[in-house]
Order: sequence, then C-alpha cells, then structure tokens
Amino acid sequence: MTFKNLILLLSTVSTALIGGLFYAYSCSVLPGLTRLSDLSFLQAMQSINRAILNPLFFASFMGTLILLPISVWFFKEQGTVFYLLLAAALLYFSGVFLVTVIGNVPLNDLLDGTDLAKLNAEELTALRNKFEPGWNLFHRIRTIVSFICIVLTAYAAILSRNA
Repeated sequence: MTFKNLILLLSTVSTALIGGLFYAYSCSVLPGLTRLSDLSFLQAMQSINRAILNPLFFASFMGTLILLPISVWFFKEQGTVFYLLLAAALLYFSGVFLVTVIGNVPLNDLLDGTDLAKLNAEELTALRNKFEPGWNLFHRIRTIVSFICIVLTAYAAILSRNA
C-alpha cells in the first residue's frame, strides 16, 4: 500500500466514523431524548455535549477535516477520483464542520452556560424550545452531508484502485 492510498483509507475511515456517530445519534439518542421532560432533556444534553469533547472525537472530527484535503492533493492527477474527493472535502468543511461550529456549538455553549437548577418550569420549556429545534436541524444537515461524504470518499477509494 502506498502512502497516498493509506491517506485515502484513513480519510474514508475517519469520514465513516463521523458519519456513523451522527447517524447513530439520529437513530437512538435523539429519539430517546425527545421523550424526556424538559429538565431531564436539558441535563442529558449538557452531559452529552460535555462528554463528547474528548480526544477520540476530536481526532476523527478534525482528522477528517485534515485528511480529506490531503487526499485531494494526492489524487490531483486522477480526474474522477480527484473530483469526488474534492466534493467530499468541500462538503465536509461546509456541511459538517461549519454547520457544527456555526450551528450546534453556539447552542451547546448556550446550554452549557445555563444553571438549570435555577430555572423554573416555564424557563426550562423556553430554553428547550430555543435549543432543541435548531440543534436537531443542524444535526440533520451534518448527518445527511456526512452520509454523502462517505459515499463520495468510498467511491473514490474504489475508483482509485482501477486508475
């Protein structure tokens, strides 16, 4: 295996890891959280948002942001493979990374900076209504874009073998 193929493999795996995380979250965590009371929902989201800030998550989330453009550069001479990887890199940057940074993170920060014990029932409902719909929308966007990135990257990896 060449170094450029190793980078493409790592790009594919890291893209799939992030997409899988978002997909699993959409299929299990969010439907479960929806059933909780306002206080329980907000506490759970605070806990999850704090727990995900760990080296394993950052390695795959930021690693994909770094590895995809490197793959694009390595495969610049391989027409279709190059364009598939370029599309994946641009989509990941805009539809996953930026959506997370501009959409989800500010909502996470809003929630993290709130002392839930000091809020009454009406304030908890208002905070949940301010947080949940937007957060879920941004999450859906990055989940769908991640899936597209997985398909593009995997297809590029398959085509690169035949070039």
